[in-house]
Amino acid sequence: MKTRKIEKIVAGLPTEDGAGVKLTRALNRPLQRRLDPFLMLDHFHSDKPDDYLAGFPDHPHRGFETVTYMLEGKMRHRDSAGHEGLLEGGGVQWMTTGRGLIHSEIPEQENGLMSGFQLWINLPSHAKMMRPQYRDFKASEIPQVDLPSGGSVKVIAGEWNGTRGAVQQPFTEPLYLDVRLPAGESFEVAIPSAHHSFLYVYEGEVSDEAGTMVSASHLAVLDQDPATEGLRIQSSKGARVLILAGKPLNEPIAQYGPFVMNTEAQLHQTIADFQNGEFERSTSEALELKN
Repeated sequence: MKTRKIEKIVAGLPTEDGAGVKLTRALNRPLQRRLDPFLMLDHFHSDKPDDYLAGFPDHPHRGFETVTYMLEGKMRHRDSAGHEGLLEGGGVQWMTTGRGLIHSEIPEQENGLMSGFQLWINLPSHAKMMRPQYRDFKASEIPQVDLPSGGSVKVIAGEWNGTRGAVQQPFTEPLYLDVRLPAGESFEVAIPSAHHSFLYVYEGEVSDEAGTMVSASHLAVLDQDPATEGLRIQSSKGARVLILAGKPLNEPIAQYGPFVMNTEAQLHQTIADFQNGEFERSTSEALELKN
């Protein structure tokens, strides 16, 4: 199998979001076109309550999907469409913001480790104004495959070696794997040639077939050689790594904070809709129709 190589390595940037939650931003705007359809990847990890207790109070979204994957801790989700869920260690929340909603994510713990990721995936233009959707998966609902070497693969979205993930999304066909590799072991995965892909190391280090090494808190953009069939990585010291791939939308990206549309005019309309209370009204109507 001809494998993808590492094209570029990017160090995650320490920052704050929400009401002062400290986190590492691994994927941000400079990479959005190159890694289309992925818009953002944040990694939060702290055992200091002051770093996370204030959480993410009410805030709006429109035009994309948020995927929150919790490793440790507890986070309560509530939104203006009437959805509510408690995200615990190993669980995943997949929210399609569509035409707009307001939600909050607040820790339900006063001490201990809070650790996980939030990924933003863009929606195609024809789906940006769809009704909001919300799916909550407990750790037991995320397929896990144990590797002969003693490692493991959690298949959050897409498919790996015949194991289908918890989520199948036809818009962008995302692959989302959490791979644990013991020292001295390797791992390979098939990736469609047209998909954009990257990996993020959050423990240890990994290297590609060419020997390029990626250490913890670094994101590696994988090359786009159409002759490649997938990715092979290895770890001399052991690692935990996220591997992501998705079908690019190849559409314009217009972003203003939590709103992601295709044109500036659509952004202006979105801001006006939010200020006029349309998000609350539209999501309430969607919930009534659903019931």
